[in-house]
Order: sequence, then C-alpha cells, then structure tokens
Amino acid sequence: MRRADFQYELPPELIAQAPLPERSASRLLTLEGSTGAIADRRFTDLPGLLRPQDLLVFNDTRVVAARLFGTKPSGGRVEVFLERVVDATRAWVQMRASKPIRPGLVIRTEGGELLVVERVQAPGGDLWEVETPGDALAFFETHGSVPLPPYITRSAGTMDRERYQSIFAREPGAVAAPTASLHFDAALVARLDAMGVARAQVTLHVGAGTFQPLRVEEISQHVMHAERYAVSQPLVDAVQACRASGGRVVAVGTTVARALESAAADGVLAAGHGDTCLFITPGYAFRVVDALITNFHLPESTLLMLVSAFAGREHVMAAYLHAVRERYRFFSYGDAMWITPASGARA
Repeated sequence: MRRADFQYELPPELIAQAPLPERSASRLLTLEGSTGAIADRRFTDLPGLLRPQDLLVFNDTRVVAARLFGTKPSGGRVEVFLERVVDATRAWVQMRASKPIRPGLVIRTEGGELLVVERVQAPGGDLWEVETPGDALAFFETHGSVPLPPYITRSAGTMDRERYQSIFAREPGAVAAPTASLHFDAALVARLDAMGVARAQVTLHVGAGTFQPLRVEEISQHVMHAERYAVSQPLVDAVQACRASGGRVVAVGTTVARALESAAADGVLAAGHGDTCLFITPGYAFRVVDALITNFHLPESTLLMLVSAFAGREHVMAAYLHAVRERYRFFSYGDAMWITPASGARA
C-alpha cells in the first residue's frame, strides 16, 4: 500500500488547540469494523458499549517535560527535545539549530550545561546523546516544558501540566501523551468499576517518532521508530481471566495496542519488556486486542495505518470523512473513537 492511501483533507480549525473543560465531555464516534456502521455519541456513553466481563487496558506512562531551549557558545539558539533517558546523567535527544551540531559542543541552558557526546543511530530516528548536569530525568522535569505536539500552535501553559497527562500516569518516560486515556475522569472510571469492567495497565513510553511523517511512498519501506514497553505478569493474568469469562480486551489507545501485540509476537501474550519497532499495517492479524478506543490521527501517519489494519482502511477513511463533516475535534486534545475489528482482523 502507498502513503497516499491514508490521506484525507482536514480543515485546520478542526485541530483541537486546548482540552475541553471536562475530560469526559468529548464526543465519541463509534465504528463497527465488520460492517462499517458508524454512530455519533458522547464519551460518557462508553459504559453502554462495554460489558461487565470486558478488560480495559491503559498505558500508565507519564509525560516528561521534554522540551528545553539553550544557546551555543556562539550565541546560536538550540531546541533540545528529549527522546529517552539512557542512564543517570545521559539522554538521547533530538536537536534543532541553525547550524550543524557536532560532538563536544556545550549547550548552555537555564539548568546548566549540556555536553553533546555523540550521534546515535537509533531505529527510525537520528538522535544525539547528551550528558546532563545531574540526574537526567530530574533535569528535564525541572527545567523543561510540556512537549505539546507540533500541530498545537500555542505555547504550553500551566494547565497543560495536568491535562496533557492521563489520570493513570505513573511511570515517567514519555514525550507525548497516550491521548485516548485523556478522556477518562474519576467519575467515569467509578461508573465502569460499578459495572464490573476490569482495568489493567501496560507501559509504553511514547517517543517523539510518533509525530514523524512517512518519507517513503510504499509503506512497507518505512522504518518504525523504537519505543520502550513493559507488560507485567498481572496484566497477562488479567487478559487470561478476561478470555475465560468471555470478555473483550479493550486497548485504550494505539500505544496499548502496540505494547500488547509486541508482547504477543510469538503467538501468545507473555510478560516482558524491551524496545518495539512493530509497524502495524493492513493485513496484520491482531492476537490480543478485541476493541480499540482511540483519538483521531494525522493523515498518512503510522497510527492511522494501525487503526486501518484493525477496522479496515475503507471503513476508517469513511469514518474520518464523516468526522470532518460533523465537525469533530481532531488529534491529541480532540474527540475519540470506539472501534471494533473488521472481519479477518483478529488472528
């Protein structure tokens, strides 16, 4: 398939620039993958789509204040964007500057000096390793800012420190939020708990590569960026219990879907951790995920391809056209979808 197969026209005014006052106030577009049937709902209607035996799986990653600005000895400005912390005082970063970056460069920031160590050829991205003055994670958390996505044109504010973070966020390491979980608030979770819907967590630290566009026409030639994930034995046990009771495993977000499917690469879901470069495209057979809650994704993006693999490209693109016509809010702070699989999407 080609990149252009996942293109759609989106009026810029439909890109949500800020969250709604209440997390669960978003709209919810439902898509039945087996038929293509769609319906317009509210996110607070979600309990009516779930069954007591179902299992909701959330990503418990926590977004780090990953964006930092500094200056070179020449006075030139540098933007530093954290990709991952690799040990106590070292991190992999993306950097933007008017002139090329070289090893040995010292960048002065508000929190102290960063030493550029070497270029890192990471899967799917070209990064730099830097040495920080003190603990790397604490350095970015203290002196960095919330890394809002590039399609949000305003600067990050105090509000974003809370709202660009899900209520399940526990494990620091992401540079972008698992946005499907941003719609859940305490009141909605309490309703689901009262129904008997189970909950579990995976960890997948979303990397900056999630925003990188495809630079090849044939999607089979794309090299997926790597992201760290961890699947625990209690989660594996919860999935087995869900299956035994006849319930469905509902991935809250594409990051959860990637983590679960990566952990089931050998055919059976198993506890483990590591880096995943799994690129899910139409034709992939899902081994774990039975239903998906997700936000709307950028045209020609790897995440739109994942959703198309789950519900069928034609059905997904038709649903997106409907969402544009009905003026849904798009992307990180936008509205959500509930999606069930197309025929043949499940292994």
